Amino acid sequence: MHDKPVTVAVDAMGGDHAPDVVIDGVRTALQQDASLSVLLVGTEEVLASFEHERCTAVVATETIAMDEHPASAVRSKKDSSIVVGCRLVREGRARGFFSAGSTGACMAAATLGMGRLSGVVRPALATVIPAGARPTTLIDIGANADVKPEMIVQFAYMGSAYSRVLLGVEEPTIGLLNIGEEPTKGSALAQEAYALLGEVPGFVGNVEGADVPSGVVDVIVTDGFTGNVTLKVLEGLSRVLLGEVKTALTSSIAAKMAAAVVQPSLIALKERLDPDVYGGAPLLGVNGVCMIGHGSSNARAVASGVVATARAIRGDLTGQIAASLAPSAGVDA
Repeated sequence: MHDKPVTVAVDAMGGDHAPDVVIDGVRTALQQDASLSVLLVGTEEVLASFEHERCTAVVATETIAMDEHPASAVRSKKDSSIVVGCRLVREGRARGFFSAGSTGACMAAATLGMGRLSGVVRPALATVIPAGARPTTLIDIGANADVKPEMIVQFAYMGSAYSRVLLGVEEPTIGLLNIGEEPTKGSALAQEAYALLGEVPGFVGNVEGADVPSGVVDVIVTDGFTGNVTLKVLEGLSRVLLGEVKTALTSSIAAKMAAAVVQPSLIALKERLDPDVYGGAPLLGVNGVCMIGHGSSNARAVASGVVATARAIRGDLTGQIAASLAPSAGVDA
């Protein structure tokens, strides 16, 4: 139920197809959630093209391009839509921020603008893998290429909180991505992290790469380098497989006839595996909700991201993470 009013700041300028798809997505989100209000951040010209009784325009005179250096752009462009959006959360005018713009700029602006939760060494990016048995939260997927074992423990707590709040998993199970199931497998980092993860509620041990798309656990933790490579492999493989299936089903008259029979099932399968329904990757560990959409997000993905941001706010994701991190608050930064 969308009964609790929430306000989300949305970057109108972020994404490959902005601002049109962002505005369309915001319109859909407002239709889906009657208790949602939006602070739409962008240039005056863009904002003039959309009006809604629950949408307030916030003018930003600058934008950050995808190819700009994230940290430098955030520091030099104080009035960019991404920086302004994060500032609205820090000031309390919004409870969360959504953008399909530069991931690096969003991470930098959120970390600098919203600040980190007490005890958090490094914020981490998570994503939902639409796995076979159940959706799986993968964390970190690129925010931290080099990590310490204690940081992976924090990722586990943050990913577990996200799984509870956004996916409704009461007691999430957690696995450490590794090259084998045995505790002695993997790098020194993996072995040390395994030993520390034993204290985390829900930890069941190592999981291998083949387990990622299978949904054997609710949360998979790893360093940002490995997580990013894993995610990109899954995305590339899914595109190739879908393309091959389409080619096979249109290769002959008999194949086209068969395709007509299985088309409803294929459409249902594509819908179930579509990452757009989850809306984006949350940056966990900052003092506010920050959801980052894919650069190629369409209007549906934007709407899903805005609604997911509102759901995270209502579920007190930030508070849940802060509370769950209490056992690891002594990690040495």
